Amino acid sequence: MLLRLVLISRPVLWVNTVGTTALAMWLSGQLWRWDALPFLLWATLPFNLLIYGVNDIFDQETDALNSRKGGVEGARIASSESLPILAAVVLTNAPFVAFFLITVPVDALAWIFAYIVIFVQYSTPPLRFKARSFLDALSNAAYALPLVFVPLAFGEQPVWAAAIGLMAWSVAKHTFDAVQDIEEDRASGIVTTAVRLGPNRAALWSAVWWLASTVLFAFVSIPVAVVNAVIAGWLLLRLRRDPTPFGARGLYRYSIAFPYAAGSVAGVQIVTALLLGVYP
Repeated sequence: MLLRLVLISRPVLWVNTVGTTALAMWLSGQLWRWDALPFLLWATLPFNLLIYGVNDIFDQETDALNSRKGGVEGARIASSESLPILAAVVLTNAPFVAFFLITVPVDALAWIFAYIVIFVQYSTPPLRFKARSFLDALSNAAYALPLVFVPLAFGEQPVWAAAIGLMAWSVAKHTFDAVQDIEEDRASGIVTTAVRLGPNRAALWSAVWWLASTVLFAFVSIPVAVVNAVIAGWLLLRLRRDPTPFGARGLYRYSIAFPYAAGSVAGVQIVTALLLGVYP
């Protein structure tokens, strides 16, 4: 059962939570701090099970039509698994939430609460952001929230250019990735941003947000901004050559690698600066 839960949590995408949390710790000016450990542990199986386990419970109809589900890109669950998955989400996340309620300042708690609520409401009624065009993409800005609540938990100010830049990046990537699922979402009556705009205009929407993220990242790190612009530009140009769900599906493996590449540049740069004692 544990292996099944790990698969449902999509470990290939843990970089979006674990990586962001680690970066938040490094941006605080320390290579390691023990008070970051609960956040890092929460960002592994527990929170990713909350994101994707809840999503799989409420997306069974759509996932049944999607040929890419059932592997590393997302589970295809049976209805009988819904209750055990929900129980696992609660059991794995509740201890962390209880710990944060006791130990974390109120301002950080507010952002942690938003982090949880937005991802739950992405998949569940009554809001179900996933089925609301533009809100589906905008809600994915929540992936950047560890860059806000982790430093606040340490009693420090977030690096807002990095946090808002990652919010813009996440909005862009969500819509870009959703192009591949246009046919399945449309068949299920789900009007995502990608469904509403179509592949070409969805690419333009993503381009605007990726451009904004590049500008904001430049205030923090020029190399990260350059890598971001190059990879985003390449993905958008490739989609322009074949602006179809099939073309987008062929690019998804590169889109998955995007945060690994850009995050590695950011991580290596800041860790090196910390080791050399030159981090501002």
